[in-house]
Amino acid sequence: MTLKVLLVEDDRELRHTLSDALRVEGYDVVASSSAADAHAVLRHSMASGESLDLLVLDLGLPDGDGGDVLRSVRAQYSLPILIISARHDDANKVALLDAGADDYLVKPFSISELLARMRVTLRHRGTVVLAPQTQYRCGTVEIDLAKHTVHRGPELVHLTPTEFKLLARLVRQAGQVVTHRQLLMDVWGAEHVDQTQYLRLYMGQLRAKLESNPTEPSLLLTEPGVGYRLAESLI
Repeated sequence: MTLKVLLVEDDRELRHTLSDALRVEGYDVVASSSAADAHAVLRHSMASGESLDLLVLDLGLPDGDGGDVLRSVRAQYSLPILIISARHDDANKVALLDAGADDYLVKPFSISELLARMRVTLRHRGTVVLAPQTQYRCGTVEIDLAKHTVHRGPELVHLTPTEFKLLARLVRQAGQVVTHRQLLMDVWGAEHVDQTQYLRLYMGQLRAKLESNPTEPSLLLTEPGVGYRLAESLI
């Protein structure tokens, strides 16, 4: 089972860095930059039944304090919450832990420490963290998510950031159908879940780069009316 993380961080560069690192580790990441967007993601998750497994929450948000988000979320949801913040005073940490945070990580921190804290938080809630699938091979196509490389035969395939993000999402569940809504949520965000034209456009671009015959795909498969499926990996 792929674990889904809501990352709330207003710093654009850090948000992208953390999102990419978590995806390489096998997490599905929904990234938000504000309190309002985080609440929208949570409401959508609740309404759609696509539950979240962990909230990673920054405190300094442009439209409110992360502490208020913590208290609001804890009053409505039971998912584990890991605070990340540059605020390091003990009184503040204790207050937030008492308010329902499962752990508190002070910036700056290493990716490895964040991942370790996430694993501990999830284990304490009884969730097993499985080893991520970071490599994929089918036919002449080889994908290494950790190295951020895609090869078709001996040739290195150059993908745009969005193309790679979409392909990586499919690699995580290779052989399984991923719905239109899941792909739009995970790649473009909650505000784009109805804009299926994005998927058609980018799937067409990926097929043009990866398929021997893009009009009759054997790798990036369509499940009519449902979503897309990446052919099962040979690894």
